[in-house]
Amino acid sequence: MLVVIAFILIIVGLIGVALPILPGVPLAWLGVLIFAWSTGFQKISIFTVLIFLLLTVIAQLLDFFVPLIGGKKYKASRWGIFGAISGMIIGFFTFNPLWLIILTIFGAFLGEILSGKEISGASRSALGFFLGFITSALIRIVIILIMLGFTIAALFK
Repeated sequence: MLVVIAFILIIVGLIGVALPILPGVPLAWLGVLIFAWSTGFQKISIFTVLIFLLLTVIAQLLDFFVPLIGGKKYKASRWGIFGAISGMIIGFFTFNPLWLIILTIFGAFLGEILSGKEISGASRSALGFFLGFITSALIRIVIILIMLGFTIAALFK
């Protein structure tokens, strides 16, 4: 029964990449932990669980910083970053992934316009934040798929 719960958590974690209300990577890690614990850490070692915990912490940090890095790469100003962070916070409370992205991009764009940038420069900075979101989501998907693959392989040991 615990093995089924573990796999459900990993799959829900994968869904959580698209739904900001669900902490995707932490749920997937919890699934790995439950699987490892249910098998007495015989199929997945405690060391592996700790490595996945480290990846989970890194993914959570990257989830916040990668969009900001994307914005900076596309020449976002402090106003653009402030706008993006404000939009990200407001978007998070909509519990809708599309609004989270839209409000972050809009916040970045508005911040850039308020800083005096022209529309083309503001659009470029907003694009950087969007690409950062996509990159962050891809990183989270890869981490969860690694956890899933590792757990499936351990199931057949």
